[in-house]
Amino acid sequence: MSSPQIFLTRERVLSGMRPTGKLHLGNLVGALENWVRMQKKFDSYFFIADWHALTTDYADTSRIQENTLEVMLDYLAAGLDPNAAVIFLQSHVPEHAELHLLLSQVVPLGWLERVPTYKEQRENLRDRDLNTYGFLGYPVLQTADVLMYKADFVPVGEDQVAHLELSREICRRFNSFYGEIFPEPRPLLTASARLPGTDGRKMSKSFGNAIFISDSEAEVRQKVSVMITDPARKRRSDPGNPDICPVYAFHKLVSPAATVEMVNMECRRAGIGCVEDKKLMADNLVKAIAPFQQRRREYEAKPDEVWDILEDGSRKARQTAQATMQEVRAAMNLSRAVRVSQGGKDGQGTGAKKSTAVAKAKQPAGAD
Repeated sequence: MSSPQIFLTRERVLSGMRPTGKLHLGNLVGALENWVRMQKKFDSYFFIADWHALTTDYADTSRIQENTLEVMLDYLAAGLDPNAAVIFLQSHVPEHAELHLLLSQVVPLGWLERVPTYKEQRENLRDRDLNTYGFLGYPVLQTADVLMYKADFVPVGEDQVAHLELSREICRRFNSFYGEIFPEPRPLLTASARLPGTDGRKMSKSFGNAIFISDSEAEVRQKVSVMITDPARKRRSDPGNPDICPVYAFHKLVSPAATVEMVNMECRRAGIGCVEDKKLMADNLVKAIAPFQQRRREYEAKPDEVWDILEDGSRKARQTAQATMQEVRAAMNLSRAVRVSQGGKDGQGTGAKKSTAVAKAKQPAGAD
């Protein structure tokens, strides 16, 4: 007699990125490579957060579909597998908006106003009017994204743990009113390299210092050629400090161990110049990203298939979301049929009134 089969439920992880343009190498080593590893271990949900993009770019949505496709191409190029993870588009799962609305009823205003990035981004993006409810309330939408799928973990860097703590607070407050509907999401601290931009700052599209996954070999080499190095090294004969050199940070990610060791030694004694060092690193960088770029070109040739993958993932995500919202509505006493009067066009006619039941899962066609 064979022993009974035991089925273990994998813990669930969720994360996403805003479609603000093509992804860069910082996104690749800071997030995507970790996601690819996670999809083998966790029940994984990865999404493109197009509604979140509207919080800062609501005034011009002309490129949002193009950017969505670019991000999806980069997801697939990095190795995300639609057979191993659910990959979806936020706006194609409208339940996110409903849960965002319901969560917003219980979130104190002060919680949102104290979020550090709220003031920081308003300072950094002075060219945009961010005095909007959407921008202030984006942490609530983030929370809805996570709670919708009852994610056990959210992969974050150490500098993002505080952001997730707000979601945990909102989760606890909601559960205190309506019962233990949602598990508290836990941070999954990811070990990832911090890749500097060409100017030494954090790599970012907004800083104009990014090397993109999709950059051609010529573009990669041109960007590497203008990277800053050790600012104290003024002449070829000056010894340098590779520990503060952005080029060396790239070497540690893309170059063979022997090359990394050689550069570390020769830079310190001025045995190698910055121009030669950059060329050596560019050679290894081009080789390292070649497989990603090849996969990207293959998917670029069939955009309809890419959209189909995203649509299929969105359907799968919505099945999970619909089940979650049934629980939420029931917990909040919103799921029972409601009887309304039918009369004139505003529902208050003077003739004989007919009652009808509004199906629990349907939304009203309009509002007075």
